[in-house]
Amino acid sequence: MKIYIDGDGSPVKGETAYLANKYQLDLIIVTSIDHYSQSPISDQVKYVYVDQGPDAADFRLAGLVQAGDLVVTQDYGLAAILLPRVRVLSQAGFEYTSENIEGLLAQRFYHHQARQAGYKTKGQKPFSQADRDKFSYFLEQVIDQELQR
Repeated sequence: MKIYIDGDGSPVKGETAYLANKYQLDLIIVTSIDHYSQSPISDQVKYVYVDQGPDAADFRLAGLVQAGDLVVTQDYGLAAILLPRVRVLSQAGFEYTSENIEGLLAQRFYHHQARQAGYKTKGQKPFSQADRDKFSYFLEQVIDQELQR
Protein backbone atom coordinates (compact mmCIF):
# COMPACT_ATOMS: atom_id res chain seq x y z
CA MET A 1 0.00 0.00 0.00
CA LYS A 2 1.18 3.48 -0.92
CA ILE A 3 -0.37 6.82 -0.08
CA TYR A 4 -0.68 9.43 -2.81
CA ILE A 5 -1.59 13.08 -2.33
CA ASP A 6 -3.03 15.32 -5.01
CA GLY A 7 -0.56 17.94 -3.85
CA ASP A 8 -1.77 21.14 -5.50
CA GLY A 9 -3.26 23.03 -2.58
CA SER A 10 -3.45 20.13 -0.12
CA PRO A 11 -3.24 21.38 3.47
CA VAL A 12 -2.63 17.89 4.95
CA LYS A 13 0.78 16.99 3.53
CA GLY A 14 2.50 17.22 6.91
CA GLU A 15 -0.09 15.14 8.73
CA THR A 16 -0.02 12.50 6.01
CA ALA A 17 3.78 12.41 5.99
CA TYR A 18 3.82 11.89 9.75
CA LEU A 19 1.47 8.89 9.54
CA ALA A 20 3.19 7.43 6.48
CA ASN A 21 6.47 7.55 8.39
CA LYS A 22 4.87 6.08 11.52
CA TYR A 23 3.54 3.09 9.55
CA GLN A 24 6.55 2.92 7.19
CA LEU A 25 4.42 3.52 4.09
CA ASP A 26 5.54 5.18 0.89
CA LEU A 27 4.09 8.66 0.41
CA ILE A 28 4.06 10.16 -3.07
CA ILE A 29 2.96 13.75 -3.59
CA VAL A 30 1.93 14.53 -7.16
CA THR A 31 2.01 18.25 -7.81
CA SER A 32 2.56 20.88 -10.45
CA ILE A 33 6.09 22.07 -11.13
CA ASP A 34 4.70 25.46 -10.03
CA HIS A 35 4.79 24.09 -6.46
CA TYR A 36 8.39 22.86 -6.59
CA SER A 37 10.15 23.09 -3.24
CA GLN A 38 13.78 22.56 -2.33
CA SER A 39 12.78 21.84 1.25
CA PRO A 40 10.76 18.62 1.18
CA ILE A 41 8.56 17.62 4.10
CA SER A 42 10.75 14.60 4.82
CA ASP A 43 13.33 12.42 3.14
CA GLN A 44 10.81 9.56 2.95
CA VAL A 45 8.39 11.60 0.83
CA LYS A 46 8.71 11.22 -2.92
CA TYR A 47 7.57 14.00 -5.22
CA VAL A 48 6.27 13.57 -8.74
CA TYR A 49 6.23 16.89 -10.56
CA VAL A 50 4.02 17.48 -13.57
CA ASP A 51 3.78 20.28 -16.10
CA GLN A 52 1.38 23.15 -15.67
CA GLY A 53 -2.16 22.43 -16.69
CA PRO A 54 -5.54 22.19 -15.08
CA ASP A 55 -5.62 18.39 -14.82
CA ALA A 56 -1.99 17.34 -15.29
CA ALA A 57 -1.58 16.11 -11.71
CA ASP A 58 -4.91 14.27 -11.91
CA PHE A 59 -3.94 12.38 -15.06
CA ARG A 60 -0.54 11.47 -13.61
CA LEU A 61 -2.12 10.25 -10.39
CA ALA A 62 -4.60 8.13 -12.31
CA GLY A 63 -1.69 6.48 -14.08
CA LEU A 64 0.32 5.80 -10.93
CA VAL A 65 -2.16 4.33 -8.45
CA GLN A 66 -2.72 0.61 -8.06
CA ALA A 67 -5.27 -1.49 -6.19
CA GLY A 68 -4.68 -1.23 -2.46
CA ASP A 69 -3.34 2.33 -2.55
CA LEU A 70 -4.84 5.33 -0.76
CA VAL A 71 -5.30 8.73 -2.40
CA VAL A 72 -5.93 12.04 -0.63
CA THR A 73 -7.61 14.71 -2.75
CA GLN A 74 -10.18 17.47 -2.56
CA ASP A 75 -11.03 17.02 -6.27
CA TYR A 76 -14.40 15.29 -6.70
CA GLY A 77 -13.75 14.59 -10.38
CA LEU A 78 -10.46 12.84 -9.65
CA ALA A 79 -12.09 10.90 -6.83
CA ALA A 80 -14.80 9.66 -9.22
CA ILE A 81 -12.17 8.46 -11.70
CA LEU A 82 -10.11 6.65 -9.05
CA LEU A 83 -12.92 5.11 -6.98
CA PRO A 84 -13.21 1.80 -8.80
CA ARG A 85 -9.53 1.05 -8.14
CA VAL A 86 -8.46 2.59 -4.83
CA ARG A 87 -9.74 4.13 -1.61
CA VAL A 88 -10.01 7.90 -2.02
CA LEU A 89 -10.02 10.16 1.02
CA SER A 90 -10.96 13.79 1.45
CA GLN A 91 -8.86 16.18 3.49
CA ALA A 92 -12.16 16.95 5.24
CA GLY A 93 -11.97 13.55 6.96
CA PHE A 94 -14.35 11.40 4.96
CA GLU A 95 -14.06 8.75 2.28
CA TYR A 96 -15.41 9.19 -1.23
CA THR A 97 -17.66 6.25 -2.08
CA SER A 98 -19.90 5.13 -4.91
CA GLU A 99 -22.79 6.19 -2.64
CA ASN A 100 -21.70 9.82 -2.10
CA ILE A 101 -19.71 10.78 -5.21
CA GLU A 102 -22.68 11.51 -7.47
CA GLY A 103 -24.16 13.92 -4.94
CA LEU A 104 -20.83 15.67 -4.49
CA LEU A 105 -20.37 16.03 -8.26
CA ALA A 106 -23.92 17.36 -8.61
CA GLN A 107 -23.30 19.88 -5.83
CA ARG A 108 -20.12 21.05 -7.57
CA PHE A 109 -22.02 21.43 -10.84
CA TYR A 110 -24.86 23.43 -9.25
CA HIS A 111 -22.43 25.75 -7.50
CA HIS A 112 -20.61 26.30 -10.79
CA GLN A 113 -23.90 27.08 -12.53
CA ALA A 114 -24.87 29.51 -9.76
CA ARG A 115 -21.54 31.34 -10.00
CA GLN A 116 -21.90 31.63 -13.77
CA ALA A 117 -25.36 33.09 -13.26
CA GLY A 118 -23.89 35.75 -10.98
CA TYR A 119 -24.82 34.29 -7.61
CA LYS A 120 -22.29 34.25 -4.84
CA THR A 121 -21.48 30.89 -3.30
CA LYS A 122 -19.59 30.32 -0.09
CA GLY A 123 -15.95 29.46 -0.48
CA GLN A 124 -14.06 27.10 1.77
CA LYS A 125 -13.35 28.30 5.27
CA PRO A 126 -9.71 28.32 6.39
CA PHE A 127 -8.37 24.89 7.34
CA SER A 128 -8.20 24.81 11.14
CA GLN A 129 -6.24 22.73 13.63
CA ALA A 130 -9.48 20.89 14.41
CA ASP A 131 -9.77 20.03 10.69
CA ARG A 132 -6.18 18.73 10.72
CA ASP A 133 -6.86 16.62 13.81
CA LYS A 134 -10.04 15.18 12.29
CA PHE A 135 -8.20 14.25 9.09
CA SER A 136 -5.26 12.69 10.97
CA TYR A 137 -7.57 10.57 13.12
CA PHE A 138 -9.54 9.46 10.06
CA LEU A 139 -6.43 8.65 8.00
CA GLU A 140 -4.95 6.60 10.84
CA GLN A 141 -8.19 4.59 11.09
CA VAL A 142 -8.11 3.88 7.35
CA ILE A 143 -4.45 2.85 7.46
CA ASP A 144 -5.19 0.48 10.36
CA GLN A 145 -8.11 -1.05 8.42
CA GLU A 146 -5.98 -1.58 5.33
CA LEU A 147 -3.06 -3.09 7.24
CA GLN A 148 -5.39 -5.60 8.91
CA ARG A 149 -6.72 -6.90 5.58
